[in-house]
Amino acid sequence: MENNVPPTLCMVLKGYPRISETFISNEILLLESLGFSIHIISMREPRESFTHADVGRIKAEVQYLPSTILGHLLPLGYHNLMLALKRPRVYFKALKTAAARWRRTKTSATIKHLLQAGYLVHHCLPGKHIVHFQAHFAHSPTSVAMFSSILSGIPFSFFAHAKDIYTSDPRQLKEKMDLARFVVTCTRYNQKYLNSLAGNGKTPVFCVYHGINPNYFSPRTKPVSCTPPYKILTVARMTEKKGLDIVYQALAILRDKGVKFQHTLIGEGADNARIVRLIKTLGLESLTSLAGTLPHEAVIDYYAEADLFVLGCKIAANGDRDGIPNVMAESMAMNVPVAAPNVSGIPEFLEDGVTGKMVAPDDPPALARAMEILLTDEALRQRVIPEARKRIVRDFNNTELIHDLARIYSERIPGLMACLDPASK
Repeated sequence: MENNVPPTLCMVLKGYPRISETFISNEILLLESLGFSIHIISMREPRESFTHADVGRIKAEVQYLPSTILGHLLPLGYHNLMLALKRPRVYFKALKTAAARWRRTKTSATIKHLLQAGYLVHHCLPGKHIVHFQAHFAHSPTSVAMFSSILSGIPFSFFAHAKDIYTSDPRQLKEKMDLARFVVTCTRYNQKYLNSLAGNGKTPVFCVYHGINPNYFSPRTKPVSCTPPYKILTVARMTEKKGLDIVYQALAILRDKGVKFQHTLIGEGADNARIVRLIKTLGLESLTSLAGTLPHEAVIDYYAEADLFVLGCKIAANGDRDGIPNVMAESMAMNVPVAAPNVSGIPEFLEDGVTGKMVAPDDPPALARAMEILLTDEALRQRVIPEARKRIVRDFNNTELIHDLARIYSERIPGLMACLDPASK
């Protein structure tokens, strides 16, 4: 302890809080419950006007970095200049790293990340007793954490997820892995890829699922069988990798076969206009509704009424893909059967005919067949629904998985053990 400030883990995040990143706030809250002292550095202010209720229980202090260079040139310039004057050799080392990274990709964001790191180290760091930087997402937050580590001498690690892995320049990502103390990722699929990218590198890559709280997503009493018009639910951001075009094409096939249903999409995103046009083109306006972005408390009510959950996950043109969508796990925990493609980490918890129905990607007819079977085959529903929840409780309970993450942090970060409640070790 220094001045009664415990050894602290600094979480570097792209934005905080964010509705679409509940797994991060859950992780922070659970780590705090185990005795960890956490400080949050966010690269930008929150975009939504509301958030999930659990965010209010987090004790960590939050500091926001200047999000742009042009609008914040004075504070960025001042703190970087002062740091360069105090530690010229260290700052020159960071400049060399930034220059090498810029030459590879010609991406101006590299300069911004260096300046944000200088601001973080000179302005945010003093008095916080930070012993480690842990970034969520392997792209920009890890770049800031990496430069902050070079400038401060404090080690860093990062949690890699999905888009940040597969849309990053492999050379840049490998460099981050080589410099990091360790890497954590949320699927075995990701772990295999990162290990292949690391080659002979010595940085360990751990797999820890995010999981969900199965007590929070607890099933409500309702019959296993269902009757038309069926209530079909999708919770997803409107982005290419979610395969919403596949979902709506499959829904059109169901309609043409005479299947009666109402479909709801919860979520928004960059593809909003394209999805609206597709719904109109397919003539699905009367059968579908767009609920927008909702807090968990409201989403749970939709789960409780749903007969089926569906996603069309795919690998996007830029390489982006999902890891394990938590919304699928939430549905399974609430006794809502899931139909989805065999992509990325999804087969690690969705087993065809056992915990749901899984199909080939980019195949609307196959997805339509899977949906119809899950809606009409009562014997299959009788088997799949309880088995799916059993799988989530066993393998994706975040109150259990957090101990695996806490063990990695406490064993790999010197000094952090001191902040843990002895009962949690």
